Amino acid sequence: MAILLVGALGACTGAPEADKPAAAAGSSHSTPVSVSRCGVTTTVTSPPARLVTLNQGATEVALALDLQTRMAGTAYLDDAVPARWKAAYDTVPVLSEKYPSKEKLLAARPDFLYASYSSAFTDKVAGTRDELGSQGITTYLSPLGCADSKQQASASFQTVWDELGDVAEVFGVAPRAAAIRDAQKRQLAEVTAKSAGKGLNVLWYDSGTKTPYVGAGHGGPQLVLDAVGARNVFDTLAGGWKTTSWEQVVAADPDAIVLADAGWDTAQSKIDYLEHDPVLNKLKAVQRRAYVVVPFSESTPGVLLADGAVRVSAGLGNLTPRP
Repeated sequence: MAILLVGALGACTGAPEADKPAAAAGSSHSTPVSVSRCGVTTTVTSPPARLVTLNQGATEVALALDLQTRMAGTAYLDDAVPARWKAAYDTVPVLSEKYPSKEKLLAARPDFLYASYSSAFTDKVAGTRDELGSQGITTYLSPLGCADSKQQASASFQTVWDELGDVAEVFGVAPRAAAIRDAQKRQLAEVTAKSAGKGLNVLWYDSGTKTPYVGAGHGGPQLVLDAVGARNVFDTLAGGWKTTSWEQVVAADPDAIVLADAGWDTAQSKIDYLEHDPVLNKLKAVQRRAYVVVPFSESTPGVLLADGAVRVSAGLGNLTPRP
């Protein structure tokens, strides 16, 4: 069976053009807006004008909400920005391939910093949120990325939509978030109805060769596999991703393998490893080359996760012969 690389999807997580409200320049709110996540309340008295996003997930939320004209910078991509946002992304200054230095970050004169992971708000990167607030820079951290696990939201599509809604409220573009949420609900309903993964035991292989890092039972991979009706062979592991052993993978002997494609660990490198290992190349999925490749950004709980569900549904639905 040929490797299944489901191409760029027509399904769009951004709002359809007809549903989009007026341009960002006209968005506003007349009273202060406050959102509370990760034990911190973010308050703005007017929509920020110089946003800097510090992780790809945050960048994609900003682009989905059509905020590029109010972005003073961006940083840290895990893989390519989707084609539908590429032109908008190219208008935003890239401050660094990974996290920028404090000096470079402050030189962009941000009034709002948005990150997906708490690692952005440390002394080694942007500084603490309290420190930034004392400098007049407002911050927002994804509820899925809180440093304190007790404050961290559970991974769900609703959590994704809550984050999208928070950012849209802050920037005065709430209708855009509502349009994206409604479009994604329709996508997921279609995926669930197709149930393309029914009867399939699936390994979600994120990275690693010495020990595999796999999709576990409480993160983006599990949400996608639940949506398509497949069984995650490591659904009993806690968290979103976990390190396991190749012995456990061999024991599971999956029917199909979903491969995350990231700049730091490509899907092809993982396929090469599986097919050249004398034990792993005996797995059913490897023998049949039953692979579905998904961009890393579509495997993490974020604005592209619904696209990941559509992609995996299409990939599993096209596997022939089925077990």
